[in-house]
Amino acid sequence: MAAHRNPSSPDPYRVLGVPRDASPAQIRAAYRALLLALHPDTHAEPADPARLAQVVAAHAQLRDTFRHDAETPPARSGVPIPVRVRSPRRERPDIRVGPVRNHPETP
Repeated sequence: MAAHRNPSSPDPYRVLGVPRDASPAQIRAAYRALLLALHPDTHAEPADPARLAQVVAAHAQLRDTFRHDAETPPARSGVPIPVRVRSPRRERPDIRVGPVRNHPETP
């Protein structure tokens, strides 16, 4: 996460109000609650657009971090696993042809 973080940006966990060991579900719930509280369409009075931008940026940063961690393949152990690969057998042709019907042409 340190590689994605800008030193001048605030801590995304602090912005969302969640602990550092929060699960993705807890982060998503905190984001949705803050979004509902800060979004200008949900209240008649204007909300703080800078705070809303901070919340959206913090959620995007944490979401990208969790996605990156999920996409990273596990380390290989170096133990080869034998896999037998067979070529597909084609017992029947791919196209089946049915009876051909001849219709007499009408004059």
